[in-house]
Amino acid sequence: MASTSLIAQWNPEDRGFWQSRGSSVAQRNLWISIPALTLAFAVWMVWSVVVVNLPQVGFRFSTNQLFWLASLPALCGATLRIFYSFAVPIFGGRRWTAVSTASLLLPAGGIGLAVQNPGTPYEVFVLLALLCGFGGGNFASSMANISFFFPKDKKGTALGLNAGLGNLGVSLVQFVVPVVINMGLFGELGGEPQAVTKVGGSMVLWLQNAGYIWVPFIAASALAAWFGMNDLAEAKASFADQAVIFKRQHNWWMCWLYLGTFGSFIGYSAGFPLLIKSQFPGVNALQYAWLGPLVGALIRPVGGWLSDKVGGARVTFWNFIAMAVGVVAVLQFLPSHGQGGHFTGFLASFLLLFAASGIGNGSTFRMIPVIFLTERTREAAGKGPQFKEQAIKDANKEAAAVLGFSSAVGAYGGFFIPKSYGTSISMTGSPDAALYCFIAFYVTCVAITWWFYSRKNAPMPC
Repeated sequence: MASTSLIAQWNPEDRGFWQSRGSSVAQRNLWISIPALTLAFAVWMVWSVVVVNLPQVGFRFSTNQLFWLASLPALCGATLRIFYSFAVPIFGGRRWTAVSTASLLLPAGGIGLAVQNPGTPYEVFVLLALLCGFGGGNFASSMANISFFFPKDKKGTALGLNAGLGNLGVSLVQFVVPVVINMGLFGELGGEPQAVTKVGGSMVLWLQNAGYIWVPFIAASALAAWFGMNDLAEAKASFADQAVIFKRQHNWWMCWLYLGTFGSFIGYSAGFPLLIKSQFPGVNALQYAWLGPLVGALIRPVGGWLSDKVGGARVTFWNFIAMAVGVVAVLQFLPSHGQGGHFTGFLASFLLLFAASGIGNGSTFRMIPVIFLTERTREAAGKGPQFKEQAIKDANKEAAAVLGFSSAVGAYGGFFIPKSYGTSISMTGSPDAALYCFIAFYVTCVAITWWFYSRKNAPMPC
C-alpha cells in the first residue's frame, strides 16, 4: 500500500497535469480530510457541553474547576498546533492524518469511561481535557496537507471547504451531544445511565454517549485516511527547512490577522453559552449557542471562494471593519444601567460576528499561499526556469508551515476570549471592557491589512 500511496511527482500549477490527474487526486484527499477534521473539532469542543452536565450526574466540582475543564482543550490544542504545523512534511500527509485522527479515540473513549463513575478524580478529567486538545492540533496539519494538493487559484476554495466544513464540528457537538445523552444508544455496551434529580421530577442521562458517539466515526475516518489518502514526495521537508518562516515578517503579520479571524470564531464559540447565561439568565443558552458556530463554519468556504475572485486582502480589510461594527452592535444590546437588554438584537449581532469571522478565516488563509508564492518568485525573477521551479516548491512548503503556525496562534483565542469575559465581569460587573478591547484589536487588524496588503502600491498585494 505504501508504494501506491506515495506520489513522487506533483505539480498542480501545470495545467496539463492538473486536468489529467491532479484534480481527481486532490479532490479525493480533500473529501477524506474534511470528515476527519470535522471529528477533530467535535472532540476538541466536546467539553463545552460535558462540563455543563457534570454537576447533574454527581460530580462535586467547583465552578472554577469546571471553567478550567472547558478552557484546557483550547489551550492545549493551540499549543499542539505549533508542533503539528510542521508534521506533514516530516511524516507525510496520509500517515499523519490517519494517526492524528486515530489519536482522538483516547479522549472520546476516556470521557465515556470517566463520567460513569462519580468518584473519578478531578485530575483524570484534567488529563482528558488536555487530550481533547489533540482535536485542536489536527487543524494545523490538515490545512498544511491540503495546501500542497491544489494550485494557487484553487487554494482559497479548497482550504475554505476543508476548514469550513471541519469547523462544523463545533456546532455539531453542541447540537448532537445534548440529544444523544438522553438515549441509551449502545445498550449494555454503553454502560448504565446516571440518575438526575430535577425540580418537578427525575430523569436519566447517558453522559458517556458524549464521548462514545464519536468512536465509530473516528475509527472509520482514520482507516479511510490510511487507505485512501496520499503522501507527496514533493512536500517532504525537515523542521529546519520549515523553520525559515520565523524569519519571514509576513508569517507574523498573518498570525496577528488570523488571531483576529479564527481566534474570534473559536473564542466566541467557547464563550457564547456562558455569555448568554450570564447576561440573559432567562434564556436557555444551549438552545441558541450552536447557531453562531454553524453560521461561521458554513460561510468560511464563501470567504475562500470570494477571495479567489476579488483578492484575499480586499475581503479581509472590509471583513475586519464589519467585525468592529458587530462588536459595537453587541454593546448596544447588552443589559446596562438596570435595563434588561435586548436578546434578539444581541443574538443577531453575534451572528454577524460569527459570519464575519468565518469569511475572514477563508480570506486570510487564501492570502498566505499567495503571499509566499509572490515573495519567492520575486526572488527568482530573471534567474531561469530551474530557479522558478524551486521557488514554487519553497513557497508551497513555507506557505504550508505558515498555515499551520498561524492556526496555532489563532487558536489561543479559544482561551483568551472567554477569560476576557470572566475578567471583565469580575472587575467591572459587565463584559463591556472586554468587548471594547476587541474593537481596538480589530482596528489594528484593519490597519495591518491596509498597509501591507490591500492599499494601492501595497508591498505585498494579495
